[in-house]
Amino acid sequence: MNKLNQLSESVIFPKGEKITNNYFIGAAWLEMLVPNDSTFNCPIGNVTFEPGARNNWHKHPGGQILLVTGGKGYYQEEGKPVQVLHEGDVVKISPDVKHWHGATPGSWFTHIAISTNAQKGDTKWLEPVTDEEYNNLN
Repeated sequence: MNKLNQLSESVIFPKGEKITNNYFIGAAWLEMLVPNDSTFNCPIGNVTFEPGARNNWHKHPGGQILLVTGGKGYYQEEGKPVQVLHEGDVVKISPDVKHWHGATPGSWFTHIAISTNAQKGDTKWLEPVTDEEYNNLN
């Protein structure tokens, strides 16, 4: 059994569909658990990153909460050191804080992404996290 199958079988929620936009480096998958609608106004998605995959720098006008459910990942806010994330970690990201998150080079990484106060607007996607930035984290 390969690492992807091991991870897929060990997570609570489905892996979802491969993300095909230009806001990620490496492969990542998304399963929306709660859609963005006026009833709940709090979209929630299960995001899975292959080893080394990460999203671009970005901001959420209403903030975001990450609940780490598997693997090992990174979270970094602009101008601050990277944080290494493990299963069970919770990251609370204040509105409009520039940040990125993704897997470490040697591990798959899965988290639940909760977009808080979604009525304040959509994610603002910014520049990619370069290979140089990513490879010089430690």
